[in-house]
Amino acid sequence: MNEQFKLPLMQTGVPGLDTILGGGLPELSFNIIGGAPGSGKTTFAQQIMFALANPQRKALFFTAMGEPPIKMLRYQQQFSYFDFDKVDSAIQFISLAAEVEGGNYDEVLKQICEQVRQHAPALVFIDSFRSFVEGARGPDREVAALQSFVQKLVTQMTGWHATTFLIGEYLANETDRNPIFTIADGMIWLTQNVHRNAMVRKIQVLKMRGQKQRPGLHTFRINEQGIEIFPRILPAPEPSGDPNRARGRERVSMGVPKLDEMLGGGIPTGYSMLLVGPSGCGKTMLATEFLAEGARLGETAVLALFEKSPSQMMNDLLDSLVSDGSVELLNVRTLDVSVDETLHELVRMIDRTGARRVVLDSLSGFELALAPEFREDFRESLYRMTTVLSEKGVTLLMTSELEDRFTDFRFSPYGNAFLVDAIIVQRFIEAKAQLKTIISVVKVRGSAHSRDLRTFEITDDGILIGDGPAPYADILLGGPGTARPTSG
Repeated sequence: MNEQFKLPLMQTGVPGLDTILGGGLPELSFNIIGGAPGSGKTTFAQQIMFALANPQRKALFFTAMGEPPIKMLRYQQQFSYFDFDKVDSAIQFISLAAEVEGGNYDEVLKQICEQVRQHAPALVFIDSFRSFVEGARGPDREVAALQSFVQKLVTQMTGWHATTFLIGEYLANETDRNPIFTIADGMIWLTQNVHRNAMVRKIQVLKMRGQKQRPGLHTFRINEQGIEIFPRILPAPEPSGDPNRARGRERVSMGVPKLDEMLGGGIPTGYSMLLVGPSGCGKTMLATEFLAEGARLGETAVLALFEKSPSQMMNDLLDSLVSDGSVELLNVRTLDVSVDETLHELVRMIDRTGARRVVLDSLSGFELALAPEFREDFRESLYRMTTVLSEKGVTLLMTSELEDRFTDFRFSPYGNAFLVDAIIVQRFIEAKAQLKTIISVVKVRGSAHSRDLRTFEITDDGILIGDGPAPYADILLGGPGTARPTSG
């Protein structure tokens, strides 16, 4: 036997699952689906089953629970993947509750093998396998008896020429205390974490023999279609860095000529830019001009709103951009957002529309919309988001709310200034008994830019930026970490 045997891979029908499995599910594999009650195990297993089962690839779904299969099916019918035509033709549901309650593993195994012999399935599911242990009442509940049962079951599985799934209420830290985990080909764990009003579901492929699975925890949701997984999107390895990488790139206009001049001719294509300033300084208006300039050039754009609703955000200009299809809106305001889910949706919209510009308004609202556990890794998440979007070739503008304390010169409340390619700062200054707004370009990576502090004003004719340094914007440095604007 010199030829290498390669197991065919089956497409599971669960969005995102084949990606984290490394291409699909190996045929004839023995898999365990584990997780706490309510984590989505049965829905996950049945979604796979309904996607794979057909008249040529039949499935058996054994239930070891006390409740009848009809009750389980009543709820599974609510999902769009459920196909009535496959029940009793391509899929058979069989209850083992009576045999399990009797506590005789040999009788349980006999019943399973008899049904397999009778139906010759290509897919076998047992839910919940832990019920074999918890439901048993006789002397066979001993560990040795369970080990013997598992070994016999696995031996039988090998002869079935079927892909098998054991589903159980197990936790990841139990894998070293049960003999069944050592012989499984694949192990998939589902979890759910609740923090106040937010709930986050995650999935992890702990093991998949012969496959290069995607490591780590991946967010998923359960909706009317079933389970949808959002694999962690990782940026490609960067080539050797070029500190002058802006040179030779095309420049993207911000829609405000004076600001383009300050940036050194516009922002380089594919750059990520942070627009920072206090509330009311004109960040949203500047972002709108950025989108409008793209529309004028025949480009499409995506605007992701994390703070305001569309009705709060809309002005006449933006409303017209959305109405004519130049700008696509992504409105995210729930309290359990995941970064990967948001990034998947952004990438999907970019691919669908061919967008060249993306605006995230604002990072402050984005952080608040995230589930609490994602906030701990906010900087790492922003790095992945900015890098992945840059790889898509889009120019990214992110706004960030920053309290103007007049004595504290910062670029971001997250310490993420190093993650972006360009930074524009807007500030308020008290001058002649009025609040004036100034704007400055702090950073454009690999590119010369203005260091002026210039006046910034929103008028009926649009945005006006001064020709040179604002006469009243001298900064008196009072020591490290302090800055004080003076009245002019």
